[in-house]
Amino acid sequence: MTQADRKKRSTRMSKMVTPSAVTRMQTVLQKEMVREFLAEFLSTFVMMVFGLGSVAHMVLGDKMGSFLGVNLGFGFGVTMGVHMAGNISGAHMNAALTFTNCALGRMSWKKFPVYVLGQFLGSFLAAATIYCLFYTAIIDYSGGSLTVTGPTATANIFATYLPDHMTLWRGFLDEVLVTGMLQLCLLAITDKGNNPALQGTQALVIGILVVIIGVSMGMNTGYAINPSRDLPPRFFTFIAGWGTQVFSTKDWWWVPVVAPPLGAYLGAIIYLIFIGSSIQQKPQILETPSTYEDHGTPVLPKTMSHTPVTSSLTPVSVPNNRPSPVPPLSDSICLEHL
Repeated sequence: MTQADRKKRSTRMSKMVTPSAVTRMQTVLQKEMVREFLAEFLSTFVMMVFGLGSVAHMVLGDKMGSFLGVNLGFGFGVTMGVHMAGNISGAHMNAALTFTNCALGRMSWKKFPVYVLGQFLGSFLAAATIYCLFYTAIIDYSGGSLTVTGPTATANIFATYLPDHMTLWRGFLDEVLVTGMLQLCLLAITDKGNNPALQGTQALVIGILVVIIGVSMGMNTGYAINPSRDLPPRFFTFIAGWGTQVFSTKDWWWVPVVAPPLGAYLGAIIYLIFIGSSIQQKPQILETPSTYEDHGTPVLPKTMSHTPVTSSLTPVSVPNNRPSPVPPLSDSICLEHL
């Protein structure tokens, strides 16, 4: 067989194999769990790149950054993350919020590791990205010595550290309170039975909420309020050369992991008891009782074949030519399960 014949045969085989490989990949990517994992991964990466980049400017850039800039970076980083994944996974970007969703029965526990793994990987990769982007500035600022404490410390670019005026347990209570405020306000922003943000503005309002939390309560602990924001970058600094001191300094590392889920859960309980229970629910009149299943989530009746619809207001034909409107599907917005 000549070289030309072998080349033609290889080309024909690649044409036969490639479409099937692409089809298999598309099939995998269309699975719900995979889509939600990728959504959490990418949205958390986007949020953390903007957030950590703004911290790098404050620490390394002299007059190039500020504490307000850090709050804006994280706040609008959250906004971009919500736009990235809000209609797929709800764009939690926060293991504490994911935990609260599961603890309240708003989301299956089997999704918890999927969401958290996506968030942790996205956050870790964002830390690596910022390290690469600002490597020369970090070395120049620190004199080539990667330190956790002192006047040329640079580990605080990536994770939070307790200042001298705070004790460990005061910091713990601070993280619980601040995360509780975050969850409390998120429920108000997304609660359709109350007074939610206007459709299409949720991402911006949530970003503004993060900015407000930062400028009003961010001084004491750096408002980690998110295990996914703090632990993966801290682990990256351990690998990248800052050493074990990133975990041993004031024994702080575990607080941003434990306190935020507790605070988020308490904030959700407070909202549901004091606000959610006082909202009068309007009775819904349904033609078919089976139309609503699975904790109030609208679904198509099981007797109907699943056919694509172009709009939630499109009538569906039923016997005797009597049109029966399909109940509109709930809009999937940020933190839709809350």
